[in-house]
Amino acid sequence: MTKSELIELVSTRIANFTRKDIEVIVDTLFESMSDSLAKGEKVEIRGFGSFKIKARSGRQGRNPKSGENIFIGSKRVPFFKAGKEIKERINAAK
Repeated sequence: MTKSELIELVSTRIANFTRKDIEVIVDTLFESMSDSLAKGEKVEIRGFGSFKIKARSGRQGRNPKSGENIFIGSKRVPFFKAGKEIKERINAAK
């Protein structure tokens, strides 16, 4: 599902708001989540899952084009952990 598909789905379910209003709501939601993660805070949505930042240490890597060994610096990456309800729902859909 893309962001535009999400906006379209929400706008069909909620008739009181225009599509533009829902687009602003979805953008605000994603922006707030991104800002919280950038600050190092955890974002938890009950019944769906949680997002947090994990630190990856630096390591040796290899340039696939030249085969040269290079050092890949440490970085922070977002990590998603699915909640119990969504795991059960996914497994029940098999």
